[in-house]
Amino acid sequence: MASYHLSVKTIKRSAGRSATAAAAYRVGERIECQREGRVHDYTRKQGIEETFILTPKDAPDWATDRSRLWNEVEASETRRNSVTAREWELALPSEISAEVRSQITRDFAQELVSRYGVAVDVAIHAPHREGDQRNHHAHVLTSTRKLEAEGFTTKTRVLDSAKTGGVEIEQMRGLWAELQNRALERAGEMERVDHRSLEAQREAALERGDQLSAEELDRDPELKLGPAANSMERRAKAMAERQGREYKPVTERGAVVHAARQARAVFREMRERLELARETYGIEREAGQGRVSAGLAALRAATAKDRDRDRNPDDFRERLARVVGRSRDQDDTPKPEGRNYARERLKEIMEKDAGRDGQAAVHKLDGHSEYDLGEETGRAARKPSVNERLKDVLNKPRERLEIEDEREQERGDDENENTRDRDRGEGHSL
Repeated sequence: MASYHLSVKTIKRSAGRSATAAAAYRVGERIECQREGRVHDYTRKQGIEETFILTPKDAPDWATDRSRLWNEVEASETRRNSVTAREWELALPSEISAEVRSQITRDFAQELVSRYGVAVDVAIHAPHREGDQRNHHAHVLTSTRKLEAEGFTTKTRVLDSAKTGGVEIEQMRGLWAELQNRALERAGEMERVDHRSLEAQREAALERGDQLSAEELDRDPELKLGPAANSMERRAKAMAERQGREYKPVTERGAVVHAARQARAVFREMRERLELARETYGIEREAGQGRVSAGLAALRAATAKDRDRDRNPDDFRERLARVVGRSRDQDDTPKPEGRNYARERLKEIMEKDAGRDGQAAVHKLDGHSEYDLGEETGRAARKPSVNERLKDVLNKPRERLEIEDEREQERGDDENENTRDRDRGEGHSL
């Protein structure tokens, strides 16, 4: 699934970093830093798919020389705590080709050049061999000063200011989402990315009446694993794959992230089934089918949707149970084999309902007919519950209620008259 990521970091001298070292590491080259007198050699670095430099139209010729470019960047900054470079880290969709990933990264870098007048050095990295093989990403390193014909000039204060920096970065985040979504659409992919916060996405879903998407977005942001936990989880996944068993997280953070991802996957599948059912229902209705026939067709389409033909039909229910924390192996309490705990729990709930209804329902749940309870517990002898009598009254038309009230009153008058007659007869017999 395509996921959105764009982060902006700064290269600060106060943190002991330099633009020359950052550039050499990201592109896998050897750069000698003239200011520090150090050589940064990362020529043995693996996984670098492509590198390129983009500069403004009036930039000097030496700007295409990476070593000269970043040494000029360092020379243009004179303070000990200067911010020498800015890095834009981008996640690239694995669903599109390498050529398209390169093109959308180049488009984003060109926008940075055009918008801020800076020099841009791009390195596209392949997924780490021990990590997630969908983790294509790019490092876009930019200068913090404008590059003009005479060299580096003024600072890009629009990105440094507290008032305008956040707005500018948010606009670039939106541009990056748009570039990815266009590429995904051209590739025929249904997935889309969104740069907005979960809360903003949820409010937008509610405004357009998409309650299901709003429910899916009503969650906390995914917890960050961190380098140490991420490395441990990667090794656990690799070992599980080699041994042919299901992966189980080995850290607390890993367990939280894994559970959240499972929940989102189940919710996405539920949403896909619902959308398929709605689409099928609409098509059947347009074809002249009745509501019942169209509903049955929609139900069949939703239940038949399965990416894995070999999957057990009960797997979906099992995954739902695991997500909500009710899987069979959640607690360590020993359980005898052959017991249906769902049915027993249902029986307990039914037995709490007073009267014959609860007993009859439990009896039927155990596989018996209601006549097996005896004549007194049969349907004819069963006393209607309060809910049944109330529903019966509420569902009757007003005219019918008035007629029955009159009949009840006449029946009561007849019974009183008969009683008086019996009283008179008994009195005469004396």
